[in-house]
Amino acid sequence: MTHAAPVLLFDLDGTLTDNFLGIARSIAHALERLGAEVPGHAVLRRCMGPPLRESFAWLLDTTDPALIEQAIAHYRERYADVGWRENAVYDGVDDTLAALAATHARMYLCTAKPAPYARRIVQLFGLSLHLSGIYGADLAGRLDDKVKLLAHIAATEGFDPGDAIMIGDREHDLRAARMNGARCVGVLWGFGSREELAGADAIAETPAGLPAAIAGIVRK
Repeated sequence: MTHAAPVLLFDLDGTLTDNFLGIARSIAHALERLGAEVPGHAVLRRCMGPPLRESFAWLLDTTDPALIEQAIAHYRERYADVGWRENAVYDGVDDTLAALAATHARMYLCTAKPAPYARRIVQLFGLSLHLSGIYGADLAGRLDDKVKLLAHIAATEGFDPGDAIMIGDREHDLRAARMNGARCVGVLWGFGSREELAGADAIAETPAGLPAAIAGIVRK
């Protein structure tokens, strides 16, 4: 990678903000509305990061698209009202984004969360000030797969995916980078483990360590 100021693509949940309570409580609401068992926090943490349709297919042990869409509708009843606000920015994230913005890197949000909710969240916390664009899945799920979403961002914004670095806490972020020829920094303050992110080009243990991890990739 030869660009001094790379394109940086940020995941949202587990990377910029901790929305576990909002997502977990909204999933529980949906399962209760369907008369399904609500699992414990350890199971619900596995639903942080993957597309919601994938999580409900797993939780309900179903491939029935009608049932999955019904679960999503129940989820959104609560999430659109209060769930998206049950959220907190990780300590150090705002300062880190400001520091990265000062390097003139182009920074975009790349999240499997539907774009309308993602936009609300980054605006609520003032994170949108650092971002050149906010991209997420559409409500119908056309861009649920981050591989497609990353490719869509690159085509829309006119950059080579090879000049991009995906920053996220789950294997879906790593896969999106690999399948598009981008690089990846795995972050350990979110919901993924070091083992899950073992294939990343660099690992950042804290938000404060992210600029150095990115700089190490750029120099390669």
